[in-house]
Amino acid sequence: MSLTQISHSETARRTAEAISKVNTRLFINGQWADAASGARFDVVNPATEEVIATVADGGPEDACRAIETAGRIQKQWATTSPRERSEILRRAFELIMARQDELALIMTAEMGKPLNEAKGEVAYAAEFFRWFSEEAVRIGGDLTTTGDGKNRILVSKEPVGPCVLVTPWNFPLAMGTRKIGPAIAAGCTMVFKPAALTPLSSLALVDILIEAGLPKGVLNVVTTTKASDVVTPWMESGIARKVSFTGSTGVGVRLLEQAAKNIMRSSMELGGNAPLIVFEDADLDRAVEGALAAKMRNIGEACTAANRIFVQRPVAKEFTRRLAERLGSLSVGDGADPDTEVGPLVEEKALRKVQELVNDAVNRGATIVCGGTRPERRGYFFPPTVLADVSADADLMSEEIFGPVAPVIPFDTEEEAVGMANDTPFGLVGYLFTQDVDRGFRVGEALEVGMVGLNTGIVASSAAPFGGVKASGLGREGGRVGIDEFLEYKYMAVPRV
Repeated sequence: MSLTQISHSETARRTAEAISKVNTRLFINGQWADAASGARFDVVNPATEEVIATVADGGPEDACRAIETAGRIQKQWATTSPRERSEILRRAFELIMARQDELALIMTAEMGKPLNEAKGEVAYAAEFFRWFSEEAVRIGGDLTTTGDGKNRILVSKEPVGPCVLVTPWNFPLAMGTRKIGPAIAAGCTMVFKPAALTPLSSLALVDILIEAGLPKGVLNVVTTTKASDVVTPWMESGIARKVSFTGSTGVGVRLLEQAAKNIMRSSMELGGNAPLIVFEDADLDRAVEGALAAKMRNIGEACTAANRIFVQRPVAKEFTRRLAERLGSLSVGDGADPDTEVGPLVEEKALRKVQELVNDAVNRGATIVCGGTRPERRGYFFPPTVLADVSADADLMSEEIFGPVAPVIPFDTEEEAVGMANDTPFGLVGYLFTQDVDRGFRVGEALEVGMVGLNTGIVASSAAPFGGVKASGLGREGGRVGIDEFLEYKYMAVPRV
């Protein structure tokens, strides 16, 4: 029976059962262990504000054991065949899909997204393992000849070495598989720190990888509430050769500074301030649905979320009306309830920030078309909100909202729209809606972003290179280039004799 067809009470029972199966200790050298300090921390359901689990709170001693293990195992793991690594990932993909409902229940309980959306993330997460299982056996090289014909140029690819992986709370399973998948495929060992707000999905993934046959020591997981106490020893160890981080730009800058000291390869998927542009010739129904997808994925808690919606003036009022009608009709509630379409934000701090950004915009002249105020109820809920007539100096024009708030800003010309869209230090993704093919390509090329959604509000795919420019990061995850972030090129000169 589908999760959406069972009662709320039965969902609660199944959730508790799923969480009870999760091992909540650290995972180092193939063994589950308590933190050296014995400390643990609470995991809270944002819909109920109730503690649903306690997890080991790792520290520097645990971090050192983890990175030393990764360093010790690296050479042996690098010699495994591409087919062996591929088959581990393929088995893990199949196990994730077999446990899709169970993993979705855990995810909804720890971070709030509705069950249907959680199931979608589980499938999305699994796809990274399937994709990189196929890439593992396609790691190629090159053989050419120098221009003067005297030497052969033999190019091969090798694992970069032990990797530091740090993931955020908003996609607690997919952000892990997007990093772990290519690391395994390339032959790299790993130390992994999931987000403290949502560690359960990552810990459940560990058991799946064990069952899939991942050798001990290849993946080492340290959960913690004090990220710097764990990540800094990894970065300063001299053992780690690569860091892959998804999170805020501020933290990314600090990690890059640390990486520079040991000349570590770095992949950074950082903050965003995504523009969504609707031109007057757009199919408005399609544009509204695209804006809904781009804004409301993950309750708006996504770096790819449409943060600023620019609409050409002749259609601005009609678009705003339609968008408010759609957003205002969404049901808000516990993600475990099958009728819920919008779950809670992840924590009280996030809720306060969204309310402050809305209040600031209103104080600067914005009009609330729908939503706008936190409801009087338990849980970190905020209603889907549409704001019209937003001032250019409102804080939400420069800060990530990370919530279900859609500010609409009218514009007159294409040049004006592109200028406003690019007026940000960030450059992760941009969206545009138009039926003019030439304009679509012209504006898409003019946007200073790493990804563009043309007449669509969803860009993420395991088969596509995900990443941004400017303050939104370095490197790409997914697609054919995703595995290269975990490989070094070696060139050998061979005389022709």
